[in-house]
Amino acid sequence: MDLPARTDVLIAGAGPAGLAAALALAEAGIDFVLLDRQAEGANTSRACVIHARTLEVLAELGVTERLKELGVVVPTFTVRDGATVLARVPFGGLPTAYPYTLMVPQDRTEAVLLQRLREAGGDVHRPYEVTAVAGDDTGVTVTTTGGTVRAKYVIGADGMHSTVREQAGIGFTGASYGESFVLADVRMSWPLDRAEVSLHLSPEGVTVVAPLPGADDHYRLVATVASAAEKPGIEDIQSIVDKRGPEGARSRVTEVLWSSRFRVHHRVADHYRAGRVLLAGDAAHVHSPAGGQGMNTGIQDAVVLGRLLARVVTGEPNALLDTYEQTRRPVATGVVAFTDRMTRLATLRPRPARLLRNTVMKLAFGLPPVRSKMAYQLAELAAR
Repeated sequence: MDLPARTDVLIAGAGPAGLAAALALAEAGIDFVLLDRQAEGANTSRACVIHARTLEVLAELGVTERLKELGVVVPTFTVRDGATVLARVPFGGLPTAYPYTLMVPQDRTEAVLLQRLREAGGDVHRPYEVTAVAGDDTGVTVTTTGGTVRAKYVIGADGMHSTVREQAGIGFTGASYGESFVLADVRMSWPLDRAEVSLHLSPEGVTVVAPLPGADDHYRLVATVASAAEKPGIEDIQSIVDKRGPEGARSRVTEVLWSSRFRVHHRVADHYRAGRVLLAGDAAHVHSPAGGQGMNTGIQDAVVLGRLLARVVTGEPNALLDTYEQTRRPVATGVVAFTDRMTRLATLRPRPARLLRNTVMKLAFGLPPVRSKMAYQLAELAAR
């Protein structure tokens, strides 16, 4: 698709956040250009967790029921140390039409969003990479590898290494975790119920195991490791589940469908707006995968921003855009702090500290109000 010379809103990045922003604009009848540097959409599962608040937001765009057909409904989150259950957090009592976590690989989520966007009259321009962004009082000139587009506003949804954010001169404050994270989709025998996402604590590190749609032996595994191969294989994953899984229950990994090793940062953009340039998704915030909050926060950003831009483009005051950072940046800083606490607690090494942590967790999560608060926070319902 050739790029037009002008548009109301240009969106850089066609991941979940970019697609959600485009869909919100399309539903409002706003002209936009959504471009991405990749020749094709995501072909790996990557983010898999969709929480209740995101399902509420996507339901308004006609997407949630389609995702439910493709996903696994998981009503419980547990925290374990060996054979000991430290916390069991049920989502069933949440005040929402979606009292659960939905497990759907990111490539399927993107495919559903793209299908819905095309139904609304939009599409993705590929492969076009943003190389320069220059704004003034009346608009933004965006230079890409395939031409120049003049837009009234720009959304940078182009990931952690956002060119749009860098070009806008917005800082990205934070740091990196020392360990590597292993991410893998596997086939394995697993002794726990597929109705739960389980977080396993151990001196070796934290491990999360969650069911994926498809066969009953299909799981997502996320684990911290001191160092890992670029693409961990069966032996690597088997070693992790042997050392960190439930004691007394042998889990056998039979196939690694996809795997990756990555470093995790915890960073938030210093501002979400610079004139007519705004940020959403990983361009605005990145954090630990603990709790599966990243994609969810980004999709919620994007829908809020798309709707605000639709109002401004159709005549409401430009100052309305200030409310975006005021409402959404505190959500991101809260998520970063929450996931950082979870990660640091989960990766405690000294035995006395782990024993104290386990004792406190068992006592605290024995109280219904504590379980309810954790479920509410994981589900991101406070972000309403």
